[in-house]
Amino acid sequence: MRYDFTSIVDRRGMDAIAVDGPGHGGWAPGGPKEGFDVIPMWVADMNFPTCPTIQEAIIERTKHPMFGYFDVRDEYYDSIIRWQSERHGMTDLTKKCIGYENGVLGGVVSALNAFACPGDAVLVHSPTYIGFTGSIEGAGYRIVLSPLKQDESGVWRMDYDDMDRKIKENRIHVAVFCSPHNPCGRVWTEEEIRDAMEVYRRNDVIVIDDEIWSDIILGNHRHVPTQMVSEDARHRTVSLFAPSKTFNLAGLVGSYHIIYDAYLRDRVRSASAKSHYNAMNVLSMHALIGAYRPEGALWVDELCEVLTENIGYACSFMEEYFKGLHFSRPEGTYMLFVDAEEWCRAHGKTLDELLRAGWDVGVIWQDGRPFHGEFAIRMNYALPRSRIEEAMARLQKYVFNR
Repeated sequence: MRYDFTSIVDRRGMDAIAVDGPGHGGWAPGGPKEGFDVIPMWVADMNFPTCPTIQEAIIERTKHPMFGYFDVRDEYYDSIIRWQSERHGMTDLTKKCIGYENGVLGGVVSALNAFACPGDAVLVHSPTYIGFTGSIEGAGYRIVLSPLKQDESGVWRMDYDDMDRKIKENRIHVAVFCSPHNPCGRVWTEEEIRDAMEVYRRNDVIVIDDEIWSDIILGNHRHVPTQMVSEDARHRTVSLFAPSKTFNLAGLVGSYHIIYDAYLRDRVRSASAKSHYNAMNVLSMHALIGAYRPEGALWVDELCEVLTENIGYACSFMEEYFKGLHFSRPEGTYMLFVDAEEWCRAHGKTLDELLRAGWDVGVIWQDGRPFHGEFAIRMNYALPRSRIEEAMARLQKYVFNR
């Protein structure tokens, strides 16, 4: 491989919540006992050095000593158009369709504010990304959950009849859709997205579509942009993207929306502008330009290969040695959503006790209950393979086979 996905980079003292947060309260989990270092498998934050062209672009800009008000470069828009066209097949994408958002969740709230009123119901699938729950409810909206169901093979599926019924019963006009799905890791097929969008079309629902994971696709799966499945979807959907999840740039802040429909676009941009704080950082602009270069595309290809191998190894290990855990192998993202109910009941343990046992030995995994999984654990596999192997060894020795 051209890029480095094996080095263990020491992030301690470098402002990283993933490694410095555990054991210090807030929303971070408990820290390890003495003698164990932190293996960060909780927050969706990668532990690989990012693509070098990103640092190069930022460093080059910082050589100039002034950082005053600035205009967005055409290169920023051209980079997004090229990336989305070449990697995901988005067509007829122009500069006017692209708008800046401080974050995907901020974009979700702006779109909600544009098409709904506080107190209104919003349809969301469950299990649910915790950020959706906090942002939607924090903005004063009421979440109505449509549970995903696992088929006979354990694959998560949307329940279109349930979606339709919940929309009608609650007079819903706006839905939040997640593609690929977080935390379940489903990469929806074109047919599945088309069927979901047909439910929304029949009920005249505006769709706010989080596609932040669209670049992190495992194995032979393929991401299909929601706006590309039909002409109606193109004019019904507010799609939100960012290089932050793909290249681990969350600390730089910077996302964007793609909205083809002029009416939707005007409403969302008006709502986004009202805070007067939804404004691009000059360094995040250059970071995106550096990320969306051909070198960045190669880096992502190699990243996805590494993640596919990491998750394949870990899932096989857990299936063999950790009896009583159930999960569907993810098709995208680098997160695994594990159901530990059978194991907990068989061993007379609570989920809190199981989580604590992992944290004690430095395997910092995440409580899945806020994602609407009663006995769920969420695990991050965006680490060097040696760290994954060490985590599995600790869980085998100290947690599951004591």
